[in-house]
Amino acid sequence: MTNLEGVYGCPDWVSRAVVYQIFPDRFRRSGRVQHQQMLKLLPWGSEPSGQGMQGGDLYGVIDSLEYLQDFGINCIYLNPIFLSSANHRYHTIDYFNVDPILGGNKALEALIVNMHERGMRLILDGVFNHCGRGFWAFNDLLENGKSSAYRDWFYVYKWPLNPYPKKKKECGYYCWFNDPALPKFNHENSHVRNYLLSVATFWLEKGIDGWRLDVPNEIPIDFWVEFRSKVKGINPDAWILGEIWGDARPWLQSKIFDGVMNYSVGWSTLSWSAGNRLRTSYRNSSYPLKKLNSKTYSSILNNILSMYEADINKCQLNLLDSHDVPRALNTLNNDIKALKIALLIIFLLPGAPCIYYGTEDYMSGGRDPECRESLMWNSLDNQDLKKYLLSLKELRQYLNHLHHSLLVWKEFEKDCILGTLTQNDEALTSISEIQVFINRSRKKSISIPKRKCSPLFMLGSIEGDLQKIGPQSAVVLSLG
Repeated sequence: MTNLEGVYGCPDWVSRAVVYQIFPDRFRRSGRVQHQQMLKLLPWGSEPSGQGMQGGDLYGVIDSLEYLQDFGINCIYLNPIFLSSANHRYHTIDYFNVDPILGGNKALEALIVNMHERGMRLILDGVFNHCGRGFWAFNDLLENGKSSAYRDWFYVYKWPLNPYPKKKKECGYYCWFNDPALPKFNHENSHVRNYLLSVATFWLEKGIDGWRLDVPNEIPIDFWVEFRSKVKGINPDAWILGEIWGDARPWLQSKIFDGVMNYSVGWSTLSWSAGNRLRTSYRNSSYPLKKLNSKTYSSILNNILSMYEADINKCQLNLLDSHDVPRALNTLNNDIKALKIALLIIFLLPGAPCIYYGTEDYMSGGRDPECRESLMWNSLDNQDLKKYLLSLKELRQYLNHLHHSLLVWKEFEKDCILGTLTQNDEALTSISEIQVFINRSRKKSISIPKRKCSPLFMLGSIEGDLQKIGPQSAVVLSLG
């Protein structure tokens, strides 16, 4: 692979970001999108399903920016927003037009302006592996068959094409996950490449701050080398984030991407925090929910962090859940204390913590599409978790050396882990140490050594002059 490290580094702002992922159709309906007035939308709060629109829009996101900033959010990652026939919008029809149901291009332009005025960043979802059946070039292929001018834009292996095949029948073209609704682009075609690269640069020039890239491992790497060069040439501070679920060293050590969606942190952190109450019914080899003891979890966490250089770790997106997996609270069997433990951990890691929309309101949907439920703005009851998330943001700001240093984790007791960081403060010519004790037990308190220290953060019950950590509690200590 081509090494681009000397060309463009990772954006510094990412390590200070607190990201909020929004599934646009289910986040907030503003009532200000004229196009929606001629449509029959599903009632807001309908049972989430793979079909039908509930009408969340980008003006609804604008209306929510102050709400998000109130608990520390300074970056938004939007699931796809371009014209599509699917509520998740991974079936792209036109990459240069924001879906009019979302408010169209003007709504995105207004969102960018409003976010930048507030010092916030915006990341879009780039679906460059495949498109929807309604994509204009594929539509031409369906209409004209072998005579289509776009026949080399896709991989056709059998004529005539059958875009709506019956069960066990072939569609005649390669598609993502064998889904005929998602024809795969031919990236060996220079015209396809140029088209997709022009999409990436067009929206960067409109002011977005980066791309989250859908299934990038299914696209030739040389495309991503060119993609990075184009993107960074326009905005060196743009964040290029790949959806790689496991070991991402081939993509990150060669600087193809700045960071990846760190699902390994997510499944392992939930698996440990939940203890015996972990819900394990979800099956995904890339997100293997399984009970972990403290020694194993510490080893997994240290291994994840040691796989990459510091410059890479600070550009990772550390998430617990997303639109593709059950919500964290579902996996934790609705244990809010366990959720707070898991959130504390991802806020202590280098990189950017990511909050999936509605987490702050205890949303607990299961596997897709249940994890894509509507946020009920008329009944929000989230002050406790909002305050907690803001306190995590403030802790993270105070421990700003975590942006380029690693806590080393180990088992302290059966249900307790200890994270330690030694930081050399040259200005004070002294060595300061940070220690983090996290007790996941629901019944047992944990005693810790007596020492001269001051608490930087406390969760739950801390007893006996910082000598005992109560059940499902944690403390961050500064030793000087």
